[in-house]
Amino acid sequence: MSTLIPRQPGGTVAVGGSAEQVTEAWLANRRLSAHTRDAYRRDVAAWLAWCAARELDPLRASFLDVNAYARGLEARSLAPATVARKLSGLSSWYDFLTKLRAVEANPVGGADRPPVSRDHSATVGLSPDEVDALLAAAEADTGPAAVRHRAAVALLADLGLRVGELVGLDVADVGVERGHRSVRFTGKGGKPRRRALTPYAGAALDAYLAQRAAAEATSADRLDGPLLVTATGARLDRHAVFRLVRRLARDAGIAGWARLSPHSLRHAFATTARAEGVPLEDVQDAMGHADPRTTRRYDRDRHNLDRDPAYTLAAARVRRSGG
Repeated sequence: MSTLIPRQPGGTVAVGGSAEQVTEAWLANRRLSAHTRDAYRRDVAAWLAWCAARELDPLRASFLDVNAYARGLEARSLAPATVARKLSGLSSWYDFLTKLRAVEANPVGGADRPPVSRDHSATVGLSPDEVDALLAAAEADTGPAAVRHRAAVALLADLGLRVGELVGLDVADVGVERGHRSVRFTGKGGKPRRRALTPYAGAALDAYLAQRAAAEATSADRLDGPLLVTATGARLDRHAVFRLVRRLARDAGIAGWARLSPHSLRHAFATTARAEGVPLEDVQDAMGHADPRTTRRYDRDRHNLDRDPAYTLAAARVRRSGG
């Protein structure tokens, strides 16, 4: 694809550049995590493939074409939130092309996006007991990568990390700050984040790094590169983490294990934190949410009648009356 930029009224000049180059230029102008960049690349590539199959010039696409594309995604049983996310990335891509004056208007802007409820998530959650059972299954694992698996699951469960944040960690991201063991990483939206390591997650990580250092005939403090690596030294990928969570959940006897994902542990983190009385704003900060409504959507226990404020008000009335 060539980007077309108006040269003068009534004329255009083609600027050499493939679709991939245009996409990379767009991504370079945004602060994004590596995981988000990869997702956006896939989303744009899927749209361009759809256009090519219909001999449609993406620079001449209308909102009707985007609507047809979205309906096709929905026909594949993709969740509304997934379709909305794909269209959001595509809209940003077209905004970039608009700034380059390659298109007159963003066709995604007038398209029908699926409604996404801020009060519901399709992710299958886990109860605290189920999280404990999954961690116990990781502890009981005796496979060759068992120590690495325990470290990965501990970080997901205790910190509520996104899977992209987990696999994107490097050894250099682990450190100590004001007496806290911590990890630093790039979160969603390209925001620098830092989180405290719990004693459990820290111990699991230490055991893994010690084993890895021994296998590489060095010491843990001299390791570098990706934090979680495969047997060949490659960075652990998100698909391997998905398979790991489901296998351990199956071994733990958790119902619906085949529908679980690393995000299930993230939801469990938020739900349990709120149930234990952690203030909403602290959970929001820990999860890196810009909007507290997103954090509330992760809290699966928010509609539990045990937390109804009516009980608190009634108890206060009893105290005031001396009853």
